[in-house]
Amino acid sequence: MRIGPNDVLRFFLELAGLAALAWWGFGTSEDGALRWSLGLGAPLMAAAAWGAFRVPHDPKPDPPVEVPGGVRLALEGVFFTAATAALYAGGAPVIALAFAAVVLAHYAVAHDRVARLLHNRPFEA
Repeated sequence: MRIGPNDVLRFFLELAGLAALAWWGFGTSEDGALRWSLGLGAPLMAAAAWGAFRVPHDPKPDPPVEVPGGVRLALEGVFFTAATAALYAGGAPVIALAFAAVVLAHYAVAHDRVARLLHNRPFEA
């Protein structure tokens, strides 16, 4: 599988989303236990769901839980929406808006991937 610039952008958007969830979690409460639980728990749960729910023809072998492409896209939408909301709720509305704009631009450029997922077509090797 060929890795292009938009794939690299996607990887960094995923990392930024996880960082946004951690940032939100650590800034949510004054209670140390709750801060650590949310600061580590939110990104860990998101990463676990991201890695577990994959389409049957995913380039990575043996998905733990196979889901249709539309479900995968919905999961990605929930993840990026939660990351955007975390940035906004954490007091960074301009960064939240910029993050959302880059995510939307990424999906616009990745229209072939979106179409493959929606039609449950395999990815090229």
